[in-house]
Amino acid sequence: MNPVVHFEMPYDDRERMAGFYQAAFGWHTQMLGVEMGNYVLAHTTETVDGTTTKPGAINGGFFERKPDWPAQHPSVVIAVDDIHAAMKQVTQAGGSVLGEPMQIPGIAHYVSFMDTEGNRVSMLQPFPRGGAASG
Repeated sequence: MNPVVHFEMPYDDRERMAGFYQAAFGWHTQMLGVEMGNYVLAHTTETVDGTTTKPGAINGGFFERKPDWPAQHPSVVIAVDDIHAAMKQVTQAGGSVLGEPMQIPGIAHYVSFMDTEGNRVSMLQPFPRGGAASG
């Protein structure tokens, strides 16, 4: 079974979005630089070495809304052992993969897909501890 490990939401103004979730829910945010696509990590629960300490709890992030990207809505990210095999399974189950996997430096391979109901969902294949890319 592949667990949901992350959520994502688009932003127009990252400082405004980070400030809202800090004020409304007490989340801590970390602004990443241009080399990471100006992504904002959203910490909703305590972690140790990047792993949540509460079973079932997940952290997430905010990405910059792009005019040419499809289906930019809140979504979840599912961890998989083999992203290419998972892409085939998504297609065989009736979904459609949106492009090719991209590498998130030091983190994972990542790709989004549309499910059979028109929801954009993403999946990632984490790199082994230490951040080395494989595959």
